Amino acid sequence: MKILGISAFYHDSAAALISDGKIAAAVQEERFTRKKQDNRFPRMAIKYILDNEGITVSDIDIIVYYEKPFLKFQRIMDSFLFSPPAGRGLFADVVASQLNSKLWISSTIKKELNYKGRIDFIRHHQSHAASAFYPSPFQRAAILTVDGVGEWETTTYGVGADNNIELYKRINFPHSLGLLYAAFTYFTGFKINSGEYKVMGLAPYGAPKYVQKILEHLIDLKADGSFRLNIEYFDYVVGEKMVNDKFEKLFSRPPRAPEARITQDDMDLARSVQEVTELVLLRMARYIRKQTNEKFLCLAGGVALNCVANGKILKERIFEDIWIQPAAGDAGGALGAAFYAWFKTLNNCRDVTSDTGFIQRHSYLGPQYTDEDIREFLDDYRIPHERSQDICEKAAEFLADGKVVGWFSGRMEFGPRALGARSILGDPRLPDMQKNMNLKIKYRESFRPFAPAVLEECAEEWFELGRPSPFMLLVAGVKENKRRPMTHDEQKLFGIDKLNVVRSDISSVTHVDYSARIQTVSRESSGPFYSLLKHFYRKTGCPVLINTSFNVRGEPIVCTPADAYRCFMRTEMDYLILGNMVIDKTKQAQWSEKENWREEFALD
Repeated sequence: MKILGISAFYHDSAAALISDGKIAAAVQEERFTRKKQDNRFPRMAIKYILDNEGITVSDIDIIVYYEKPFLKFQRIMDSFLFSPPAGRGLFADVVASQLNSKLWISSTIKKELNYKGRIDFIRHHQSHAASAFYPSPFQRAAILTVDGVGEWETTTYGVGADNNIELYKRINFPHSLGLLYAAFTYFTGFKINSGEYKVMGLAPYGAPKYVQKILEHLIDLKADGSFRLNIEYFDYVVGEKMVNDKFEKLFSRPPRAPEARITQDDMDLARSVQEVTELVLLRMARYIRKQTNEKFLCLAGGVALNCVANGKILKERIFEDIWIQPAAGDAGGALGAAFYAWFKTLNNCRDVTSDTGFIQRHSYLGPQYTDEDIREFLDDYRIPHERSQDICEKAAEFLADGKVVGWFSGRMEFGPRALGARSILGDPRLPDMQKNMNLKIKYRESFRPFAPAVLEECAEEWFELGRPSPFMLLVAGVKENKRRPMTHDEQKLFGIDKLNVVRSDISSVTHVDYSARIQTVSRESSGPFYSLLKHFYRKTGCPVLINTSFNVRGEPIVCTPADAYRCFMRTEMDYLILGNMVIDKTKQAQWSEKENWREEFALD
């Protein structure tokens, strides 16, 4: 039984295949098209999945779409119907957009894939809930899904038990925690649906001076975590902007222009909305625990990517443990839709104590390239390289010498995080490494923190975590004995001036509040990346590496060897590891941009 899940047409299109209850493959369309958060029909993702499995579309038993388009269309129509006259100017354009592609999904699927089989539709938050619970290690658990908006729902909670999911309560549009956070993302000058990470990273530089103002004017928060937004301050219901003039007057300023200088006020706004988000989620978690009496919690939806809030839920011990879908946003909806069909619709047995293989122990679910593929690419382009008999030893040597290494190994990750398959790596002990990697490699804002990848067996020695974090979705503190106390003068520093203070033995992955977004790396799930960390540990006594995604600002994570080489040559990385091949920057010809360079070489 082969079930294909699809998410498309809003942001982060993806496809996922469940084969006899196991995850065969899952991948975002952006990785192939090189258009970040590509929302078009995922034809290239589907082609990869079919080719990888050696099947054709006629072998697919069911295709499941991750939401119900007509319900979403109804919500959009109703929003315009009850909007003020000023908001109705966009009505024709929005309706035309819906009618062109987003409404007739069955016809689109049949046409794009020449598919003649069964097509199912499930609700957006059912897809999120399924992506959270079914691949989790829990036989039963509470479920919380929080995002911008699905059809109507923006938040749901329920319970998963065996192969069944029931959602009990919901909060509907326009009241949305995800859209509240998006409004502040927009207001502080970042791009919605991708800049939320920046707001979260900026928050520790600020003071929570606007928390009370947000709670008094923007969100009516109840004791159980339910809430209503004061829509008078927002323009997202039918307008072209997230916020309106009343919102600007509330904070006595206009939105920050993209790329303008980040001010202390931007940092204070970021800190304030982050603290409000944490407050809401903690109240929800406590209420859900009380109502369901479940020991475990599963999370999905875009807000579940807020790893600071996730860490707070875990630290408060509201539940014995939590599990978060690593592709928690819309991309993960494709996986959830396919799982929903297998377990709920087809009523297949789900037993986490048996070795059935459906539990998502890792997120390496995309394309991989053999040494022969890589050698063919390098030879065809006459790229100077050498083969290493012990690539992990070699890479560890580079890293211990202070070099920045592009690491390309095994199957590509599914979801927004690089987890050691398509990563840029550095030595976290070097104080300047964060600044240098941000400005010279990633070409992004200097304030943004990097994540540590740590050997799982060493994690408790370095971080205040107490459990594995394989998907980089939990924030916890660096251990006290690894911290460096700040001097009296350093303690007086304010805002962005805190950036370059050395805070710990691994200063380049320690944020200004002594926190870190942790990835624990195990031998079972991470293979070569684990071996690399082990070699680095033996050389340096440090079991931690900087791990950031293999891309530059504004581009998706690299997929192919050609993508990796192009990114390597356009940045100041020192070495590129492609499988067992070493590419030394000093031995490369001078790089010149070619618009069609990537298309000249394609791996079948």
